[in-house]
Amino acid sequence: MTDPTTRAQELLKEHRASIDRLDAILVYTLGERFKHTQDVGKLKAEHDLPPSDPDREARQIERLEDLAKRADLDPEFAKSFLNFIIREVIQNHKKFQ
Repeated sequence: MTDPTTRAQELLKEHRASIDRLDAILVYTLGERFKHTQDVGKLKAEHDLPPSDPDREARQIERLEDLAKRADLDPEFAKSFLNFIIREVIQNHKKFQ
């Protein structure tokens, strides 16, 4: 019979391994996303377009809030996260202007 503490440690190890894999996925996904947003920033600079698109940003926030609800994630957290990313993207776009 397995000791309850030993079983808890095994489960903890499994959860942490999953968290580590998911963290890697998040980092690589953000890296890929920023590659595309940098290309968008360059394209906007080449065609003298503004670095920010408030209408698209509002649609994206709405979309992300909906996705968050379906994923059982706090929509306010998701909104804050996307707002952080949008601020970073706009800062990068301004560098190309």
